[in-house]
Amino acid sequence: MSGDRDFHGDYWRGGRQPYGPRPAPYIPAAALEGVRTRRVMAVVLDLILVSGLSVALFFGLFILSFGMSALLLPPLFPIVAFFYNGLTVSGWRMATPGMAFMDLEMRTMQGAPVPFLQAAVHAVLFYVSWMFPPILLTSFITSDKRCLHDILADLVVLRRSA
Repeated sequence: MSGDRDFHGDYWRGGRQPYGPRPAPYIPAAALEGVRTRRVMAVVLDLILVSGLSVALFFGLFILSFGMSALLLPPLFPIVAFFYNGLTVSGWRMATPGMAFMDLEMRTMQGAPVPFLQAAVHAVLFYVSWMFPPILLTSFITSDKRCLHDILADLVVLRRSA
């Protein structure tokens, strides 16, 4: 192995340990530079997009059902957010539109692209963590700037251009 290992390279393709905790992967400092600030901006952009999609879908379904679906539509935002995050993060960009705009991508801790279910579970954990805002401060004490929902989902957010 060369001394200039990077997160996107072949570092994880070696033999895996069958039992016990895996060693923390090497992530270059440049890949984590400015990630917290960019994530906050990406979340704002994504919340605007998810809200817009939810409102458009709500009114579309409301009109198509002649108002009969009004009682069934309030849980629409979490459903839209679940599929929005799952489909975009597991897609070819490996990021939501807000994350892509802020030059971020999400990977598994093994360096692989994120599968749909793992990305969707990450979104659920993210929205649950909003009920306990101090949990979001975890990124200030972790060396790789991961929040608790990232750790639980075994994901990491990196700068794309690093």
